[in-house]
Amino acid sequence: MARILVIEDHPANLELMVYLLEAFGHTVLSEADGEAGIESARRARPDLIVCDVHLPKVDGYGVARELKGDPAARATPLLAVTALAMVGDREHILAAGFDGYISKPIVPETFVAQVESFLAPAQRAAPTPAAAIDSAPEMAAPLAPTRATILIVDDSPVNQELMRSVLEPFGYAVVTAGGVSEALVLAREHSPALIVSDLHMPGQTGFDLIRAIKADAQLGYITIIMHSATIRSEAERREAIRLGAAKFLAGPLEPQIILAEIEACLYQPPERQDGDHSHP
Repeated sequence: MARILVIEDHPANLELMVYLLEAFGHTVLSEADGEAGIESARRARPDLIVCDVHLPKVDGYGVARELKGDPAARATPLLAVTALAMVGDREHILAAGFDGYISKPIVPETFVAQVESFLAPAQRAAPTPAAAIDSAPEMAAPLAPTRATILIVDDSPVNQELMRSVLEPFGYAVVTAGGVSEALVLAREHSPALIVSDLHMPGQTGFDLIRAIKADAQLGYITIIMHSATIRSEAERREAIRLGAAKFLAGPLEPQIILAEIEACLYQPPERQDGDHSHP
């Protein structure tokens, strides 16, 4: 077992993290601001520190700067817990001195394993019954009002739920469809501001979806992002843009990239969108 310091100013988030770590047998210390967290880290010498990025008094970057500059504390693993939202956030966090990060809202089933991956094997806990996780308090999602409605079109239920888990905590209303025909029905029903569609689906492709949306007087206003996780063809990117997609994203995408590209489509003036946003 390990001594773990959690620095988190949101009471519900702190309660959940402490509960989970203690359920797996770890000793948990907690602080609600960065200044107190630095003092506690130096005084208690924990085996690992879990730190929110947005903190009062001293933010997470300041905590990392102080502790990684302290010869007595710099070897202690330091994990950021943050709702990554912008391209470059991951690199910024690691460059600041954090050894890793965990995205908010945390997933109770995987949180402890994520933390323990930075501990020595002898400090990791034995498996805990699922009942302990089932009874865990809920972690508060980032506070955000309902923003735009986004229609996700993908024949994979797993991909649909992944997109939902990325977007809903940031206030987006998410509607999902498994194919083009269903997407057209749901688009008329929900009037989404944006459609994010896979390119390669059985039956009809993302190209068919763009054509149908842009040919429909009721739906033609909707912004479309097309993506493909496996195909990185320049010809397909050009075709998607020619048909009317605002952007074409290629390759597996990290959550913060998805969010940044969606925000760019929704909140940048149309003339600033060049459509060329493929990712290798």
